[in-house]
Amino acid sequence: MKYVDGFIVPVPKKKVGAYLKLAKLASRVWMDHGALGYVEAAADDVKKGKWTSFPRSVKMKANETVFFSYIVYKSRKHRDGVMKKVMKDKRLAQFMDPSKMPFDGKRMIWGGFKVRVEF
Repeated sequence: MKYVDGFIVPVPKKKVGAYLKLAKLASRVWMDHGALGYVEAAADDVKKGKWTSFPRSVKMKANETVFFSYIVYKSRKHRDGVMKKVMKDKRLAQFMDPSKMPFDGKRMIWGGFKVRVEF
């Protein structure tokens, strides 16, 4: 059964270029270590809801946008193996310091999901 890591990330509009640079590097790292797919999607039609929404979920500020991202794996076991390799990859070391990330990692939302329907 396929497995997906999903992310919602608040990114300052002035740092979108830096975020995309990081995302392109990260996509290469994950794919090099066996991920089946890697997607970064920028908010386009994500109005702030009255109670819930993507912007509310990350407490999005006026000068930010939201990215929705996901990485696809064969299974949870496969994800765990890929992640071990990714965490050791020195290409990402420059971004492990929170002060160097082009977004507020404290407001990022992520989790792992079992794929139940796919076509």
